[in-house]
Amino acid sequence: MATRSGAKTKLEPLGDRMIVRPVQKEQVTKGGIVLPDTAKEKPQEGEVLAVGPGRLTEDGKRLEMEVKPGDRVIYAKYAGTEIKIDDEELLILRDGDVLARTS
Repeated sequence: MATRSGAKTKLEPLGDRMIVRPVQKEQVTKGGIVLPDTAKEKPQEGEVLAVGPGRLTEDGKRLEMEVKPGDRVIYAKYAGTEIKIDDEELLILRDGDVLARTS
């Protein structure tokens, strides 16, 4: 289940899906101007909040997810489904949308 400030959200990803909180980085130009949200690019980095059990193969075996809650990941630019829970923007991504894990 996805957590937010210690409280649990009733959102549990299924299959090879995960819940990710995008990391918003403040963007400032070289001249010191802070860009408004409408001028910013979509974030491609986020924190994994919850993961599903993994994908089932054709022979019925479960392939575990490669990431776990707490991991920071980089994902494809227009991947996933955006959702809003308790005024917080979250993404539901498939395991295949994750490109890398960061430290």
